[in-house]
Amino acid sequence: MRVFFTGGSGKAGRWAIKHLQAQGHHVVNIDQSPSGLDCSELLVDLCDAGQVIGAMSQFVDFDELEPGTGVPKYDAVVHFAAVPRVMIGTDGECFRQNTLTTYNVIEAAMKLGVCKVIIASSETTYGVCFAEGDLKPDFVPVDETHPTVPHDSYAMSKVCNEATAKSFQARTGADIYALRINNVIEPHEYAASFPSFIEDPAQRRRNIFGYIDARDLGHMVDCCLKTDGLGYEVFNVANDDTSVGITTDQVIAQFYQGVEQRSKMEANQTFYCNQKAKKMLGFKPEYSWRDILD
Repeated sequence: MRVFFTGGSGKAGRWAIKHLQAQGHHVVNIDQSPSGLDCSELLVDLCDAGQVIGAMSQFVDFDELEPGTGVPKYDAVVHFAAVPRVMIGTDGECFRQNTLTTYNVIEAAMKLGVCKVIIASSETTYGVCFAEGDLKPDFVPVDETHPTVPHDSYAMSKVCNEATAKSFQARTGADIYALRINNVIEPHEYAASFPSFIEDPAQRRRNIFGYIDARDLGHMVDCCLKTDGLGYEVFNVANDDTSVGITTDQVIAQFYQGVEQRSKMEANQTFYCNQKAKKMLGFKPEYSWRDILD
């Protein structure tokens, strides 16, 4: 597939692009800075609607000029570009950029007839991550039915983006999937960070004690590209296990006293439920920090 990928210069995007290329997809990275990857790239301000639709409808490589058959069309759009969290710039600017870029990207895709769009939503939509104080989830494991009532501008932007995606899908009938991505971990971060998480599990409370390996996130995107006909859907994206050394029962005893437990959980099972993605998309996360650190 020819894939218009925004935000490929970021932490998650670089790994996703590498995985998609390994599956044979032709990926064009759309960002404001080069990625350093071996892929086609355009430098684009996604807050500018004209630049977005222009980028999505133009040549990107010299070899595309050779056939003389016009600009090749994209088969899919993957939108990862965003201000990645609060407390980088102002809250309002985070909200403005994240909502405006998402609107511009989906609108351009729909107008140009791209019928598969995947957007990066976030674990923060459940409210826990950037809440003031200790906000607990309503129930565990946290699945896609959990309320999304965030307390911060980043998470607010992601909830708005999901509504934008749902609205465009209702009008067009395209497939638009929103990925509520858990905390993204690169391979080198296991040795660098996880010993500290084992020592102090409270560091992982705001991430609902979960994580997603950056390589498995790439696999999730590929699963979405290969699955058609779902319309609008949201999916949690997480690995199968927790990111701490204590068991799920111990996590509940220390951090989730009084929180409803909706299903029996295995000893190291993630509190950030990924069953929907596994059932509907064939998502099969491969990596675990436990294997790597062992």
